[in-house]
Amino acid sequence: MPIDTAELVRWGHAALTVLVDVSPHEPVRLRTLSCGPAAPSTPELNQPLVELLVAGSGRAQTSQRLNDTAVGRRLRHVGSVQSVDGSWHQLRLDLRDEQSGLSAAVFLRSRDGVSACQTWTTVTNDGTAPVLLQAVTSFAAGFSGGPVDDLDVLSADSEWLAEGRWTRRALRESAAVDLNLGLHGQDGRGRLAVTSGGTWSTGRHLPTAGLTDRVTGHTWLWQIEHNGAWRWEIGERLAGAYVALLGPTDPDHQWLETLQPGESFTTVPVSVAVSDGGLDGAVQALTAHRRALVRPDLTGVGRPVVFNDYMNTLMGDPTTAKLLPLIDAAAQVGADVFCVDAGWYDDGGAWWDSVGQWLPSTVRFPGGIGEVLDRIRERGMVPGLWLEPEVIGVRSVMADRLPAAAFLQRGGVRLVEHGRYHLDLRHPAAVAHLDEVVDRLVGMGVGYLKLDYNIDPGPGTDLAADSVGSGLLGHNRAHLAWLDGVLDRHPHLILENCASGAMRMDYALLSRLHLQSTSDQQDYLRYPPIAVAAPMSMLPEQAANWAYPQPDMTDEQIAFTLCTGLAGRLYLSGDLAAMTEHQRAAVAAAVQAHHLVRDDLDTAVAHWPLGLPAWTDPWLSLALTTADTTWLTVWRRPGASTDTALHLPHLAGRDVDVDVIYPRDLDPWTSRWDAVTATLHLESRTPTPTARMFRIRAHQ
Repeated sequence: MPIDTAELVRWGHAALTVLVDVSPHEPVRLRTLSCGPAAPSTPELNQPLVELLVAGSGRAQTSQRLNDTAVGRRLRHVGSVQSVDGSWHQLRLDLRDEQSGLSAAVFLRSRDGVSACQTWTTVTNDGTAPVLLQAVTSFAAGFSGGPVDDLDVLSADSEWLAEGRWTRRALRESAAVDLNLGLHGQDGRGRLAVTSGGTWSTGRHLPTAGLTDRVTGHTWLWQIEHNGAWRWEIGERLAGAYVALLGPTDPDHQWLETLQPGESFTTVPVSVAVSDGGLDGAVQALTAHRRALVRPDLTGVGRPVVFNDYMNTLMGDPTTAKLLPLIDAAAQVGADVFCVDAGWYDDGGAWWDSVGQWLPSTVRFPGGIGEVLDRIRERGMVPGLWLEPEVIGVRSVMADRLPAAAFLQRGGVRLVEHGRYHLDLRHPAAVAHLDEVVDRLVGMGVGYLKLDYNIDPGPGTDLAADSVGSGLLGHNRAHLAWLDGVLDRHPHLILENCASGAMRMDYALLSRLHLQSTSDQQDYLRYPPIAVAAPMSMLPEQAANWAYPQPDMTDEQIAFTLCTGLAGRLYLSGDLAAMTEHQRAAVAAAVQAHHLVRDDLDTAVAHWPLGLPAWTDPWLSLALTTADTTWLTVWRRPGASTDTALHLPHLAGRDVDVDVIYPRDLDPWTSRWDAVTATLHLESRTPTPTARMFRIRAHQ
């Protein structure tokens, strides 16, 4: 049926097309989100573009879902504006509900040539009475793929030491039992809802997920860009599957926001990538979009190799005597940054609940910490320090020096988790304290800060807020503003994102921070699936994978852990000072190999020749591809067969050269390339564990 262009908004560019139904008699709906031109016969889907759960209005139909809200059904299009700002295409859609007096502005923006868009919603009370918001979608749309029977859900659970465990399941098995909705003439009420509460935004589940048509390859891959609470859900409506992406909500997170007349509320941003090429195509689009989102100045400091003294090494117990030989060894193998991790501020040995002032220990460093920092600089490296800025230990002098209102609290009582208070960065005294700390450390010559985060304060704070969830959202946004201020004042300072590993790897933070510690996992055999999955959540150039070679490891074990580091940003630790010259040479060779890979990371896209990793897979593989090179890392864990077959469809029909980049001096693996099936056959007779990194280049 032909589309009435008077009731349709078309927006996008050569790589992305968005069609929005704007009939004056129906809710505004996203008709199409597609890569490239959209066919005019695209079926109409019945999911409103904005869902607004409001006290006093609720849902239009009883449901467990956050869709089909009464206000969402009543919102009508009142105008739209398209614009271009540099390489960004922008669309603003204005909607209004005459009954409640609420208006909604939906914003979409997309980088030219990238089949993805970032979107958010601003709700304004244009009425005469206060309105209590309970939930507002950042994105809501019917999936413009095939029937529900053909759809798979891509999602991941996460956990301290086991981040990013991905699964692919049929939507029918996950959330959309076939109810024969057509016979009943109405939508179902169930859904697959995935939520995260508190401030560990990736502590239980990932805000990155997707929906894919296994028949056509049409795929959406999304991320919720928030460093706090969020929800995404998928369900079935009469016309097909829908997706809704939100920040905090009342049902999930105790979030309520009162809008007085004239006031507005803006949701957290989310991004959606679209491809007709299945998961690989959607990852490529989302990767390009992530690169467009990050602060432009993040690349100005380069991609240094970082040595950190913590993991399986000093473990929070640094001293001058322990650090000086380790600094010399790190410089010898080629590290660019040396980061002194936890403990540098501790005089008493029980520092967990006394942190917050961040003054160097005089006991650990009898000659002053300046002696250590000077040694790092003398060896040609940038000095770094560990910092956990958002917490104040209950025994810290800062607990009394800062006002009570500078901390998250409930009912007038400061929240305590694991012996720490949590700063509320909405308060100027909290911000001033952290600014003083960072400026002082930078003044000491520190050029790298590992920003850690090891407690979760729960739903939030009720001080100066409509609800605990609203207070937490305000703090979350103030945290981002503080980070922006730090980077504005210190453009050459390198900031690492860490939260007990990767329990806060969201793109609210990763758009502002240089690299992400991908885990706290100390078992080198269990780390590879985390490293392999990391590019689903972050850019390859941000994925800091720990490699911690030790003197008591065999050569193959050292190569195994170093290959894990080479699968992204090499993040070194290990007792290098106690190693033999032969062992340190092996580490130095890995650093040199990383220099080759590092030059390509900023343009590389991840692929998974063995599929997304399962936690116990015996063989694991990650390919990072550029226009002319594929960097392929392969791990063989205990219990694996001697051979495996890796699928590399981007090289189909081409002759290739397969070279081992690391390690080059250990027993070789046998490789055989089948250009017709685009399959690389590998065989290893080396006792496990064993790993190799390959460089594959197609003949011109």
